[in-house]
Amino acid sequence: MLKNYFTIAWRSLWKNKVYSIINILGLSIGIAFSFLIGAYVWGELQVNGNLKDADNQYILQSKWKDPNMGIEITSLAQLPKALKEVYPTLVANYYHWDAISSNVSKGEKHFRESIQIGDSTLLSMYGFGLLHGNPKMAFTNPFSAVITDEMALKYFGKTDVVGQTINIESFTGTKHDFNIAGVLNKLPDNTVTSVNGYESNFFLPASAAAFFGRNLDGWNNVYMVSYIELEKGVTPRDLEKPMRHLIKENASKQISDNLTPYLVPLKTFYLDANGAVVRKMIYTVSFIALFILLMAVINFVNICIGRSSTRMKEIGIRKVLGGLRKQLMRQFLVESVFLVVLATIFALVIYLLARPLLSNILGKEIMGLFEFPLYFFAIPFLSALFIGLLAGIYPALILSALKSVDSIKGKFSSVKESVLLRKTLVAFQFGTAAFVFIGAIIVSQQVNFFFSKDIGFNKDFVVYAQVPRDWSPKGVQKMETIRRQLAQLPEVSCVSLSYEIPDGANGGSGPQLYKMNADPKNAITTQVLSTDNQYAATYRIPLKAGIFFTPSYAPGDSAKIVINETASKALGWTDPKDAIGQFVKASGTTTQFVICGVTADFHFGSMQDQIRPVTFINVNFGTNYRYLSVKLKPGDMQKSIAALQQRWSLLLPGAPFEYHFMDEALAKLYAREIQLKKASFMATVLAMVIVMLGVLGLISLSVQKRTKEIGIRKVLGSSVQDIIVLFIKEFLGVVVISVVVACPLAWLMMHSWLNGYVYRVSITSYPFVLSIAFLTIVTALLITIQTVKAALSNPVKSLRTE
Repeated sequence: MLKNYFTIAWRSLWKNKVYSIINILGLSIGIAFSFLIGAYVWGELQVNGNLKDADNQYILQSKWKDPNMGIEITSLAQLPKALKEVYPTLVANYYHWDAISSNVSKGEKHFRESIQIGDSTLLSMYGFGLLHGNPKMAFTNPFSAVITDEMALKYFGKTDVVGQTINIESFTGTKHDFNIAGVLNKLPDNTVTSVNGYESNFFLPASAAAFFGRNLDGWNNVYMVSYIELEKGVTPRDLEKPMRHLIKENASKQISDNLTPYLVPLKTFYLDANGAVVRKMIYTVSFIALFILLMAVINFVNICIGRSSTRMKEIGIRKVLGGLRKQLMRQFLVESVFLVVLATIFALVIYLLARPLLSNILGKEIMGLFEFPLYFFAIPFLSALFIGLLAGIYPALILSALKSVDSIKGKFSSVKESVLLRKTLVAFQFGTAAFVFIGAIIVSQQVNFFFSKDIGFNKDFVVYAQVPRDWSPKGVQKMETIRRQLAQLPEVSCVSLSYEIPDGANGGSGPQLYKMNADPKNAITTQVLSTDNQYAATYRIPLKAGIFFTPSYAPGDSAKIVINETASKALGWTDPKDAIGQFVKASGTTTQFVICGVTADFHFGSMQDQIRPVTFINVNFGTNYRYLSVKLKPGDMQKSIAALQQRWSLLLPGAPFEYHFMDEALAKLYAREIQLKKASFMATVLAMVIVMLGVLGLISLSVQKRTKEIGIRKVLGSSVQDIIVLFIKEFLGVVVISVVVACPLAWLMMHSWLNGYVYRVSITSYPFVLSIAFLTIVTALLITIQTVKAALSNPVKSLRTE
């Protein structure tokens, strides 16, 4: 009997090819998209989930009363070690590291690499395995290194490289060979080796810190990424008092009064870091995927309901020939499930084809079909069974209950056709499509606003590259000489040496400034930028008053600083000119600084944040630098870069010229927003395709069932336009109702999203008018194309239609 059901299902599918294709295509698109988003969400939820004892692993973070005193993701360098030593019954282990980048060389290969200098507990604490090497001996030598398998292949062309050496440069310009003691297996996604976009590929022991002039200890060192593993049964609350006690006993009063450390589980840290941007992204794309799937299922259900009423004669004949109601019910359900299974199979094919595209859009590799646990393979077919039963339940229950005589005569008067239900489902589709379309436009407007708004500096034609470090007066003078030689190139407009670039990821907390003879309690915390005198010229940061340092540095210039307008106002000078020549002091020092310039405000970081007070100090004073920023002249960029690269190789032999444009840095700053923009537009296209497939199928069914009515109307004098308008009115009423409901919901949702940004676009009528107009026009066009053929046909043929 089951074989017979499938045979009839196949014949029905083949007989109605057009409706079957529309049904299967629309549903397979919806299922494939939901599977892809499901795989993306699953991958995001697995970050840190594969670490050893993941439930007991925590990252130590900081909450500052004055947010300019430190950053959230780092903590006091000495705190994790002290917790382990003083409270061994609470803390099982700890790992903390310092992030640096330096020139790494092997033979003729020179690259700047990200390096972690950290504790020897890295491998044992998180269960990271070595492809080659002894984990117990990996960090015993101060000049040993553990590298990833990608780096082994990059520098040596193979992974079995234990015992070989690689050369790394220190911040004083000296170089030393490091012995490779281990090569890591492929690392699972985690926020130990990769934090906030900083992905480490080289891991050095804590004893190597001295070579780089770094310090991994100290109660006043607030910039150390720290992790601890708690003993089983211990909760973060149990460490609150011990942490407060240790800080009060050992740290400075200023730090003790302002700092509240807290633990965040590693299993949720990735999702909740940076304002829970990943969690928000997951919720957003999951919400979109759910509604795309619902739209596809509604399409399927609607067309199934529409097609079922055309099979009343078949039902009547089968009943006359002895068919039972339960057999008819099984038949309808089997046909429905059969169609959904076919759609699911096509969806899996679409998954394989679309996975690279969506991975690129979302900025994360989506898992392949065969990378999931075995039990996941039951999900597609259980979903197919559920959707199939849902779609087939209407004809199975309602049409199988019809009397044989009524069925044979094609009478449906005894059972009301669920017009209201179908129109409600269609309205839901249109409303969802309008909602997604409006959201995509507003997200796009906000992202475009990031790149079009005057951000206070000119990013065009600016390239930057990291340089070798020699953090001494001599090293700064050498780099300044190189800077001047690069600036002499005819393709170059200006060059600047600095520790920071305006990408939102480099600025640190600076001095707490207050006026001379003012109360130090009223000091303002500023963001410090260490630059030379060409920084404002290179980035075209306007000056409101004074000068941006002196043209040539002299020892007497050490006390000169430049501030931005926000800092000027915070210190009490509303007119920037009033700040010039004024003396200020910094908390904790006796140095008197003099303000020599005031810049206009500019966006150093994301527009989610308010512009903060900024203090520029001369790079010759701090002697810390990382970047050369080059403002190129407009013209042939490839030629300009080639000339710059040639001069770089002469001036800095052995130092890789790994350059980036400032546009890339800003794109990285707004990476999640750009991904959301791409994903929302992709969802909009899919929503429109599904809606239009649904309209196409439903209007075709409606025309087919009303062929005789069309013939009668033509005989009675109706024109082709009248018949087209008749069908358009039926659907446009539904469109109007759906958008009336969708527009307020879209406004509320997008208004809430925009509130997360200090600087944002205003919601205008444009997205709403455009989405409504587009939906209306495309729907009317589709209806016209489908009805015009029936309206032009011979009414005699129409009247003969059964």
